[in-house]
Amino acid sequence: MINTPLTAKDLDVLRAIPTPAISNAIELFNVRPRTAGFMGPGVHQMFSSLPPIIGYAVTACTVAAYEPSSEDRGSRSAYWRYVEASGPTPLIAVVADLDEPPAVGAFFGEVNANIHRALGCTGAVTNSGIRDMDEVEALGFPIWASSAIVSHAYVHLVEFGAPVQVGGLVVEPGALLLADRHGVIHIPLEIARDIPKAVHQVEVRERTIIRYCQSPDFSAKGLADLVARL
Repeated sequence: MINTPLTAKDLDVLRAIPTPAISNAIELFNVRPRTAGFMGPGVHQMFSSLPPIIGYAVTACTVAAYEPSSEDRGSRSAYWRYVEASGPTPLIAVVADLDEPPAVGAFFGEVNANIHRALGCTGAVTNSGIRDMDEVEALGFPIWASSAIVSHAYVHLVEFGAPVQVGGLVVEPGALLLADRHGVIHIPLEIARDIPKAVHQVEVRERTIIRYCQSPDFSAKGLADLVARL
């Protein structure tokens, strides 16, 4: 297990690696099935102009299909205190829309993007839709979501600080997530510092194959022989 928190440099190195390369590297450690640990295509990058993000999950659940009670309305300030007190940073807000089907109303728009950025979040991930696209993009707050949506409807918090499921991935509070144009992946903390070396190991093998495929001496037999040696 990792004994000390990842440094800002550790996180910068991981953020610079594409999520498919991270996925390939995690496979070498046999810590989970190859079908697990990432979100499905229903959650995708909403702003291609904004960079990848990496951070530790803060979690919440919302519904938008019915009007909240006074108790539900009061939970917002407690949620804000939860996010503010969470650590280590940077944080990623992971919000599960519990409506069936989801995306009845948007939780994230210009106001919540500003609130979450002020609370220490580097971005957000949700299975719901978002709105105020121009304003959120201009703010520079990356979001991974299902779609754009016009209204916030009756959106309100119903729970926070517990495991949530978004895009088929169960996200525990404090989980380390990386999100880029391909999607969102969970990086196990116990192997996080070993990921860059594993990425290089996979890259060497792949580049060897690619160079051979681009050489004038390429043949199917030669490719099979090469792969057998790697």
